[in-house]
Amino acid sequence: MKLIRTEEAVGHVLCHDMTQIIKDQYKDARFRKGHIVTEDDIPVLLSMGKENLYVWEMTPGMVHENDAAERLLALCGQENMVRSETKEGKIELKAACDGLFRVDSQRLIAVNSREDVMIATRKGNTAVKKGDKLAGMRVIPLIIKEETLQAAEQAAGAGPLLELLPYVKKTAAIVATGSEVKKGLIQDTFTPVVKEKLAAYGIETISTAYSGDGVENVANAIGEARKTGADLILCTGGMSVDPDDNTPGGIRASGARIVTYGAPVLPGAMFLLGYFEDGTPICGLPGCVMYAGATIFDLALPRIAAGVELTRRDFAVMGEGGLCLGCKPCHWPNCPFGK
Repeated sequence: MKLIRTEEAVGHVLCHDMTQIIKDQYKDARFRKGHIVTEDDIPVLLSMGKENLYVWEMTPGMVHENDAAERLLALCGQENMVRSETKEGKIELKAACDGLFRVDSQRLIAVNSREDVMIATRKGNTAVKKGDKLAGMRVIPLIIKEETLQAAEQAAGAGPLLELLPYVKKTAAIVATGSEVKKGLIQDTFTPVVKEKLAAYGIETISTAYSGDGVENVANAIGEARKTGADLILCTGGMSVDPDDNTPGGIRASGARIVTYGAPVLPGAMFLLGYFEDGTPICGLPGCVMYAGATIFDLALPRIAAGVELTRRDFAVMGEGGLCLGCKPCHWPNCPFGK
């Protein structure tokens, strides 16, 4: 930083805001910190009484904050996202559609571990709506060394750090288990809850079947559900380890490859996820999905709806943050559950 005569400031970067006051008309920053002085700015600055200016000198090998922000943006990716204008060295990204927001966490950490750069995002693997804020990025100083910026770019590696995946699953079939439901001894209060959760992701329930109890009955009902061509199959109830809870056995007998039966999430520890050979996912939903404000199903459904194939590790990492605090009233999704 140095102090120079205003007439000599063309091409230099202002170190602080320059406020202009016109009585009864205007009082605000006429020139913002980081502004590069132009020829046209000189008479305005002089009229403001600024005969000398504190500036950063744009020497070779230095990058202005606005240009640096653009390069950080390039690391993030912009598919299905909308960028802001660059303002005071900062750029923000918002969602251009509903979908699943994902972050390459390890590479993002690598970038943010570098000096004088920052990219802040919302939590990855979360559902977002069109218009939601996703990320913001900038460098810390007004100008940054080219080599520092290059180090951040190298740390980012290949491919975008961020992605927004639109929902691709459009239809679902529900198999409601339990003889008491099939016989009409109790009202099915589970299916309406599941339908509502699916609808939030644009998924239409095209069939509902009542299988009754028994592994074979459940497996047969799943087979019929597959014939509907549904993008997703959900089995409700019968997910505990009690001898008469046959839903996990029925899902296995239907030919699905089981990814996990059980997850380190409360509520929802007895959740099951599997896939058929054609990639169709099938879920076994424990009873908590019917009555709890948020469960494992709310964490997994956005990814399933976006066509992401989950692995056992995906569930293992849910343990941190996977404990619902049971707030009354429930604040989901504006709460720490799953984050």
